[in-house]
Amino acid sequence: MAASNIVVVMDFDKTILDCDSDNWVVDKLGAAEFFNELLPTMPLNSLMDRMMKELHIQGTQIEDIVAVLKRTPIHPRIIQAIKSAHALGCDLKIISDANVFFIDTILKHHGLKECFSEINTNPSFVDEEGRLRIFPYHDFTKHPHGCSHPCPPNMCKGIVIEKIQTSLSAVEEKKTIIYMGDGLGDFCPSLKLGDGDYMLPRKDFPVWDLVCKNRSLIKAEVCEWSNGEEFDHVLHHFIIKITIDKSNINDNNATQLYSDYKVQTMPGSSNQPFPHTLYVPL
Repeated sequence: MAASNIVVVMDFDKTILDCDSDNWVVDKLGAAEFFNELLPTMPLNSLMDRMMKELHIQGTQIEDIVAVLKRTPIHPRIIQAIKSAHALGCDLKIISDANVFFIDTILKHHGLKECFSEINTNPSFVDEEGRLRIFPYHDFTKHPHGCSHPCPPNMCKGIVIEKIQTSLSAVEEKKTIIYMGDGLGDFCPSLKLGDGDYMLPRKDFPVWDLVCKNRSLIKAEVCEWSNGEEFDHVLHHFIIKITIDKSNINDNNATQLYSDYKVQTMPGSSNQPFPHTLYVPL
């Protein structure tokens, strides 16, 4: 397919979703006060497992959690962008500090589950008592990942992206990675991207600030986005650009399509300002 040489790796919370799924579930099920009390005392991943225990004791059913997850906000243009990228032949993957149950439930609800070939996140399952259990991706009590970047103890996304890169290196056709994220944990994988890859941080979110301050450390081309419309626009701009560049297409229609989606990228020098104008509207 046209974009089969492109791998799109996305964060989930505040990238695909327009919220943090952990906070959303806790808030909507009326447990925010207890959550905030415990938050300073343990890692978020461990806290979410504890919260599922407390909610279960209070009588919350799995069906209640599912109903709340189905109401998480997601911009319709992001749904459109994911489906379009998949239809064009991109290999879509998720790296997220959420958990399998939350992500699977939301993706299935929006008809997106089959668009993703791989979901890297914290394991979770419903036990025999009907309680949702959530565990760390990396068992940090036994095998700490040891990353020096701002990664949570249960998941270093840099390690995950390296595993993806290793699997891609075994394929004869060279793949280009597009990475989209928003949080502190998305900075480490941005440092693993190479020349010819693309890092798309969400503007005014933690990873965007780190990228701005450390632009010289990132080899990939960088371009910001702010909302669902820009997510769709920027992602498809780079899918089209990569496809045209790699296939040496000179067709006028393809060239015009690329021109229509032209965006402004972040300069390579850390001393230059991040551009405020993201794209030229259609």
